[in-house]
Amino acid sequence: MSNNSAQNAPRKVSLTEKVIASLRHEIESGMRTPGSKLPTEPVLTEQFGVSRTVVREAIAALKADGLLEPRQGAGVFVLAPSPRKLGNAIFVVDSAQISDVLEVLELRMAVEIEAAGLACARSSAAQQAKIYEALQEMTDQFERGNPTEKADFEFHRAIADATNNRRYVEFLEHLGDKTIPRAQLRRRPPEVEDQKNYMQKILAEHHRIFDAIAARDAETARTAMREHLSQSQARYQSLLRQR
Repeated sequence: MSNNSAQNAPRKVSLTEKVIASLRHEIESGMRTPGSKLPTEPVLTEQFGVSRTVVREAIAALKADGLLEPRQGAGVFVLAPSPRKLGNAIFVVDSAQISDVLEVLELRMAVEIEAAGLACARSSAAQQAKIYEALQEMTDQFERGNPTEKADFEFHRAIADATNNRRYVEFLEHLGDKTIPRAQLRRRPPEVEDQKNYMQKILAEHHRIFDAIAARDAETARTAMREHLSQSQARYQSLLRQR
């Protein structure tokens, strides 16, 4: 398989995500009623054909989502799912729920990878300058020790604007601050050095995206955006293992 084919292959869904999706469907569809007890770990591992670690990660995620409640010595019980609003339900996102964030990142990949490619072909010099200004602001805020989420959002919004298709901008504006959820997902104060390394990686990913757009290299821009969002998925997926 060529490198390009490997890069364009769809992201493989993890076993944990599959178990989360299956149990969430059973709960939200009413197949598992509120107050009912979830089967034991051995039963679930056999049902899904996965390890106990995978089952525990899935239960931890659904516990964080308010769908399951472990009770000491009694087992894990199903809770009533919170009602979702109608209308713009696709954009109703709880940033405290890791599974919601992962779903949004997957949706963003479908939109923003192509946006990066289109920006290469359609962006004006002024629009490219806006992307660079947002990247520079993100860098400046990081160096000052300030939050970078606003500048991060403006970076992605500037790329959407550079497609000259207003629907891309509307998509990100519908998501708003849910586009960059890392502030809401902080479970504990990070070590200063860890946070520094984390942000340096994110900045490097953004620089690669901008450099490709500035060079009008659509293939590299799409690859850089895909790698950035894939890395974000991996970072949030790892939070499941910290519970």
